[in-house]
Parts: sequence; structure tokens; C-alpha cells
Amino acid sequence: MAESFQPVARVEDIEPGSLACVRVGEQDVTLARVGDDFYATQGHCIHLEGPLCEGRLDGHVLSCPWHGWQYDVRNGENEFDRAIVLETYEVRVEHGEVQIAR
Repeated sequence: MAESFQPVARVEDIEPGSLACVRVGEQDVTLARVGDDFYATQGHCIHLEGPLCEGRLDGHVLSCPWHGWQYDVRNGENEFDRAIVLETYEVRVEHGEVQIAR
């Protein structure tokens, strides 16, 4: 079965270097913009469920606002222990609309 994509934002609404809280179906998702590229990870930190979309983005590194756990938004890997991995989602941009696979 082919993946379907859900629109979650307009490109112009997400500044480079910023994060956004979005929903894909029933799932909280963190949308990150690095330059002209968009990445999507699960919405909550693996550690204690901190809201990642309220964290900080430094390049490709997403830091949880609660305890500073850091993840690479490209693949979800934890910066300290690569065995700890956030769920990530495929993102595409079509006609100025950011869409996430569901």
C-alpha cells in the first residue's frame, strides 16, 4: 500500500532553524526546518516525554526543553547513545505545502 501524506503547514509559515508542533492523524509530531529542508520526528522525548517542538534546534540537532536530550532530526538518533532513536517520518513539499507521511 502506498503511503499517504497529510498537509501540516505552509513553507512560509516555518522559519529556517525553527520547530513546529503538528499533528498527523492522532500522532503529535515535531516538524523541524533546517535551511530549505524539513524533517519530522515523534513529538515527545524518549526520556520523560518532554515536548520536542518546544525545544531548541541547532543545525540538525534537536534538544529537548526539559532535560536537554539531543537528537539528530535527520535520522532520530540520540547524540549521546546512538541506540536510542526517535521515530521519524517522511516529509515532502508540494506547491508550498509541507506534508508528512502517515
